[in-house]
Amino acid sequence: MTLTDPRTESRRTVVVTSMASDSHTWNLVFLQMLLEELGHDVVNLGPCVPDDLLIARCAEIRPAFVVISSVNGHGHQDGLRVIRALRAHPALFALPVVIGGKLGVDDRDDARAQELRAAGFDEVVVEGTDPATALAHFAASLPAAPSRGSVPVPLRTAR
Repeated sequence: MTLTDPRTESRRTVVVTSMASDSHTWNLVFLQMLLEELGHDVVNLGPCVPDDLLIARCAEIRPAFVVISSVNGHGHQDGLRVIRALRAHPALFALPVVIGGKLGVDDRDDARAQELRAAGFDEVVVEGTDPATALAHFAASLPAAPSRGSVPVPLRTAR
């Protein structure tokens, strides 16, 4: 007899990553533990992730959403490049993506957040925001986890 953990039927897979210029890992480990505590399965791509690797892994894994973390102050600059590449991929244009952390090196986080949202991020978590609250709210705003084998419902529609 095979026993199945009922929690796995509704668990969503989430990709946690940094971007090519960010070598920090503590933030990624924290986010992974937080998301697992919130009931998600997490694929942590680690630090210094090249754009093409992020796109390839997301196309392969087909996560429920992606969390991009920046600690080095290049989140805005790198984030614009990454989200444009994700949105240009036919299989990933509707993938929910959140970016957070240190978006820049000055006090213009509100302007940066607006620009990142306009470029295609579904949520932007600025430095100083409680990540647990922000991620729980973001995850709760997404459609319910699909049953295994079904196709997720996109938040975006074809352009």
